[in-house]
Amino acid sequence: MSHRCASWHTAAVTSAPITPRITAADLPALRRRTSAVLIGSQILGGLGVAIGIALAPVLAAEVSGSEALSGLAPTSSVAGTALLSLPLAALMTSRGRRPGLVLAYLIGALGAALVVTAAVVDSFPLLLLGMAGFGAGSSANLQARFAAADLAEPDRRGRAISTVIWATTIGSVLGPNISAPAGRIFRGTSVPETAGPFAWAAVIFLLTGIVVAVLLRPDPLLTARALAPQDTGAATKRSLRAGVAAVRASPMARLALVTVAVSHTAMVSIMVMTPVHLGHHGADIQLIGLVISGHIAGMYAFSPVMGWLSDRVGRLSVIGLSVGLLCCAALLAGTSGAGHGRTAAGLFVLGLGWSAGLVAGSALLTDSVPQAARAAVQGLSDLTMNAAAGIGGAVAGVIVSRLSYGWLNMTAACLLLPMAALALRRAPNRPSPVAEKA
Repeated sequence: MSHRCASWHTAAVTSAPITPRITAADLPALRRRTSAVLIGSQILGGLGVAIGIALAPVLAAEVSGSEALSGLAPTSSVAGTALLSLPLAALMTSRGRRPGLVLAYLIGALGAALVVTAAVVDSFPLLLLGMAGFGAGSSANLQARFAAADLAEPDRRGRAISTVIWATTIGSVLGPNISAPAGRIFRGTSVPETAGPFAWAAVIFLLTGIVVAVLLRPDPLLTARALAPQDTGAATKRSLRAGVAAVRASPMARLALVTVAVSHTAMVSIMVMTPVHLGHHGADIQLIGLVISGHIAGMYAFSPVMGWLSDRVGRLSVIGLSVGLLCCAALLAGTSGAGHGRTAAGLFVLGLGWSAGLVAGSALLTDSVPQAARAAVQGLSDLTMNAAAGIGGAVAGVIVSRLSYGWLNMTAACLLLPMAALALRRAPNRPSPVAEKA
């Protein structure tokens, strides 16, 4: 970060909004209120993301005329999520969670509108630009898990994160299944059926932004800082540079960062090419929607279990579980061939492995850095995970077109080796859940 940017950032932090005085007695009710608002926004936001992303590879193939380029649409969405992670983290650092989440949903709505426009005018570059903006909706959904952790007690942090992740289940499972009906509404118009769901996504993101803007008060991040007055150097510890320094200073934070990035990359790489793989073997849009819905159910529906395990048996144990589940998923999906049931099973287990890695990794990351540096570190985490997944998604399309879907799954499984090695290296030194959270 340049000296000018650092100076601006410090000035922005010192001019942050004043949070109403909150006492310890107010915290239980505030936690419940914050959790309820985040759950509502996750349901809507998850629906907005899922209703569009399910058909993104199919739409990209139609507009570009090339199956090899089909993976670039979801990849652009992931890349957009990554690129927006740092400015959103900077905004949250200086102004709180609420402004950052609202801005992200507004950008997501604009991106969805651009995707519809691109489909109408048959412009692949505009489609990719729109998908990058659409990725802001995913960025908001991901950042919401950290908003849930802001006020959580340390020994319940995993459950707080997983509850918000779980809330995404409702919208995310429903989204792919209504993508086809949502598209058919535009039949007979200039909007292709595969682009119709993005028009709905734009409206949903706008509604979600309004919900967060009106109801997420007081801001959880600003409240958490107000309750930690002993952190006198907080204003100088919230820059991205300080976030990088905090991760470098903590071996457990490094493990958490790798866990989140690798599990997300493996999941995205396999998931984005599964609709294409299913299409090769005769699956229609309805079946593709069902498979993706099962995958999303695995991602979100069992996250409370992962959160409970993370708090009770330890972050490292759940990270190990994530490695095992992701390897099993790659084996199932990679050897499925024309077996749609086996592909669906692999995608469901893939979602479970991602859930374990994201919940345990996010909780461990929050545990392992000082409160003042958390927002910056969390932004760095989302940048890393989505940048890596963006590259993985782009490479996935090439691997499938040049080799096969099976080779893609094998490659994704190999990505898990550094994550497993780091977890094993740390395990002997951190044998208990309490030690892991230190």
